[in-house]
Order: sequence, then structure tokens, then C-alpha cells
Amino acid sequence: MADDGLRASAVSGGGTAAPTFLEDVWYCLGPGARLKRERMQGLMLAGQPVLLGRDRDGSAFALRDLCPHRGAPLSCGVFDGREIECCYHGWRFGTDGRCTHIPSLLDDHGVSVERIRTPAWPVREAHGLIWVYLGKDTPDHEPPDIPGFAASARPSLLMEMTFDCPVDHAVIGLLDPAHTPNVHRSWFWRSGRNLKQKAKRFGPSELGFTMLRHTPSTKSVAYGILGGQPETEIVFRLPGLRLEEIRIGRHRVCGLTAISPIDADSARVVHAIWWTIPWLTLLKPVLRVFAHQFLDQDRRMAAIQKRGLRFNPSLMLIRDADTQGRWYYQLKAERQRSRAAGRPFENPVRETTLRWRT
Repeated sequence: MADDGLRASAVSGGGTAAPTFLEDVWYCLGPGARLKRERMQGLMLAGQPVLLGRDRDGSAFALRDLCPHRGAPLSCGVFDGREIECCYHGWRFGTDGRCTHIPSLLDDHGVSVERIRTPAWPVREAHGLIWVYLGKDTPDHEPPDIPGFAASARPSLLMEMTFDCPVDHAVIGLLDPAHTPNVHRSWFWRSGRNLKQKAKRFGPSELGFTMLRHTPSTKSVAYGILGGQPETEIVFRLPGLRLEEIRIGRHRVCGLTAISPIDADSARVVHAIWWTIPWLTLLKPVLRVFAHQFLDQDRRMAAIQKRGLRFNPSLMLIRDADTQGRWYYQLKAERQRSRAAGRPFENPVRETTLRWRT
């Protein structure tokens, strides 16, 4: 029986220990429409203070939100669309992080201003979302593409929430197929009264794994309302991205859930949906209520779980329902090992069929 469970403390630090944040991956920071030209904002990402801004030409940028002089947050200063001026001593920085001016400096002081800088991170903006590559190396991959939609296509529906739990537990909840009957008890989803056996085929994919294309259950209103004969494929990718593509004839519905760590105790969840079905747009107010309720059920369960995690219990992942959680920890560890060793990533996931009841 011991072989059927994997103690999470062996790979994730247990209940309350600080999680290990992945570097050199793309984190989603939400909708690009919220970031206006010549504006900036300070936020936390993976325990790092980040200044996110948009210059007067419309390009987004991300800097470490600390002045290298005395540590004041640069986001508390002034931004004219070209340079950020620190509120403490007036040091100015370009959107690439390089210092451009020190007011107190005299010509004969011999200080090379251009050699002073605060770290800058690569930024991508596509499909209406802003992504930041948090790390020290050049990106070796790109943010996820939304299949069937142009990079200029904004989400038809988007919402954000903060989960009051460590990021690992938020991601495991995202991958957990067995909690649905207990947590998501809604008339528009599936009933928890009659559990059905599921068998899904999985295979490795870029920095993650894929639940291969299949026909989902139409017993839930959420799938049944789409009509026709839907087919779905679900992709998980590090650091905490779940992309579901549903095809119904010539139409597509794609949903992306992106989980990013804020700090050791909280995570940012961005949920976006794109669709090509015209009449779904008419139902957007109703769909927003349903989507918010579904996501909020996960948020409330994460808060309940955290009450137990403060005792730092030894946790367990069982077969087969928790295998995706196992894979997450294995993928995360391999990503860290491969980057540290400077070698290619070796995906630990192998093609297999998982079975569970839900």
C-alpha cells in the first residue's frame, strides 16, 4: 500500500515550508488592456518585487521594483513614458533598467552611470495577456499559443483571483480530477451523486503533459450547452498552466488557467476563455457568473485546506487520480536540475492511461 502514495513532503517541502519558485519560465500577469500607456504598477511575483509598465510607444516592460541606490520601490516614483524617476533621490532609469541620470553627480566624480542598472525581465504580450519571463537566462521557449486564435485576439471572458495558499497547492488543485464531486456541486456542472469511472490517455508535451483528444461527458450542462459532438484536449505546462481546447465542428472554445506565485503563501490565478461561437457572446453575463462561481469554489477550498496545512502535515498523492500531481513535482524538479546543469530538459512523463472515478 505504501507504494501507491507519494508523500508530497519529499518533493514539495510539506505543508507550511516555503515553496521553491521556478525561474526561467513564463508567468502570466493578467490582461494587457489594464496596463495603460505611460503608466506603471508595482506587484509581487514569486517573492520578487516587479515593476510592470507600458511606455509611450505601447510596449510593455518589467523591471525589478527596487532602486539599486537605496532600495526604494521604483513604482513609487514618476514615469513619463520613457524614464522612471526614483522618488528618493531622483535617479532615472530607462525601461531596459539602465540608469540614465543621477542628479547629485558631478562630472568629475568618475561614476559610469550607464553601468548602474536594475534587472529587467523579458515581456511578451499576446492573446490579450501579459507574460513575464522571470529568471536570469535568455528564454528557451515562448508563452503558450492559443490554438485557432490570432495573437491579437483578446479573451472573450477573463477573470482573476488570489488564492490564499502556496502555489504548489493551487496547481495541484488545478490538476486534481477527483475533487469535482465534492467541491464543484452546481446544477450547471455534473452531479456528485453518481460517480463514473474515467479512463484518459496522457502523453508528454513541452514542459508538461497532455490529456489527449477525447470526447468529454455531455451530462454536464457546461459541455452539453455547446451542442454537437465536442472534442477536447487538455495541456498542462510549467509553471502552472492548463489549456483546454474544445472543438465543436468548425468552432473552438479555448480556456486557459494560469497560476503564478505571489509569495510563499498566496498565488495569482488568471482564467481566460476565447470562443468563435457567436451566440456565446450573448450569454457572457451569465457565463461570467458561472465561471466565477466555479473558480471561487476552488479558492474557498484552498483557504480551508490552508487551515490544515499550518500544522505541516505529511501529505500523500495516490494513484491514479493524483498522478498528474506527481508529474507536476517531477517536472518541476527536472526543470530545476536541467537548468542548473545547463543541459536539455528531459520530460519524465511517459504515455499512459490513467483511471479514476469522479
